[in-house]
Amino acid sequence: MPSLPPAVAEIRRAVRIAIADVPDGAGIVVALSGGADSLALAAACAFEARSRQIRVISATIDHGLQAGSADAAAQASEKAEALGIRSIVRRVSVAESADGPEAAARDARYAALRAIASEEHAAAVLLGHTLDDQAETVLLGLARGSGAASLQGMAPVREDNDRMLWLRPLLSVRRDTTRAFCAASDIEVWDDPHNTDIRFARVRARTRVLPVLEAELGPGIAEALARTAEQLREDAEAFDEMIHETIEDIVEHAEAGISVSVAALAANPAALRNRIIRLVVDSEFGVGLTRVQTLEVARLATDWSGQGPIDLPGCSAHRHGGRIVFTAR
Repeated sequence: MPSLPPAVAEIRRAVRIAIADVPDGAGIVVALSGGADSLALAAACAFEARSRQIRVISATIDHGLQAGSADAAAQASEKAEALGIRSIVRRVSVAESADGPEAAARDARYAALRAIASEEHAAAVLLGHTLDDQAETVLLGLARGSGAASLQGMAPVREDNDRMLWLRPLLSVRRDTTRAFCAASDIEVWDDPHNTDIRFARVRARTRVLPVLEAELGPGIAEALARTAEQLREDAEAFDEMIHETIEDIVEHAEAGISVSVAALAANPAALRNRIIRLVVDSEFGVGLTRVQTLEVARLATDWSGQGPIDLPGCSAHRHGGRIVFTAR
């Protein structure tokens, strides 16, 4: 018997590990763009799912942001069908966003994937992000100065509020490996023109910044950035457990919102205090605070001089007696 090409073996193994907890006979949705990453993921899923009777459904999201996008989506669907995977193509509208077109397209894509998974009663959605994508995410987070949460990058496993699993089996796999998988499997890939469009910050990080870092600092930069994300994520998970235990004692429900003890916030170290504030607001109102907003709220506990309410995304914060009260707006 001929030996299995290393790229094929590596990606199949990554998928096998990722779907180990998916029940036999369940369904999974694979996000499929038609590029090498998602095609390698889909092909590996088709192979690994077969022995466990797991239903694999590919979902191709057409953002309609470039000419020929419908044709590209149709071609991705045909490739899925050739792999023995039932395919769904869905067109979405991408609304304008203050966070830019990339974020708006991502939000629309994830909402569509979530809807398809719900319709199909799937146990998980699988995404084809690679180690290179992780490195780019960490680098962009570092450039924005957006803190440890951003530097954690993308989680390999995430459960959303509706208990849907989002899996990224290829976060330890290099992008070149997915191309090698497709070449070894005679799968023709589609190269998204947006992946070479330098208007996008991620493309500039990929094609300009990372190559310079590799050239000037030596090889292994992408792997180092991915390791950093993994270590920060481990630290954050432990930290979050501590915070949840603390919150139980210092948080109370208030009319149209939630309140936190001023004394307890002031007594905690700044890192813990700021994290509590962000977690309370995110849990209650579903919004994230910037560092500036977080520090302004913290001043209600640590530097109180009678300042008035602070307007935040989706809520406001004010000090009332010995508590900071967050109220929906």
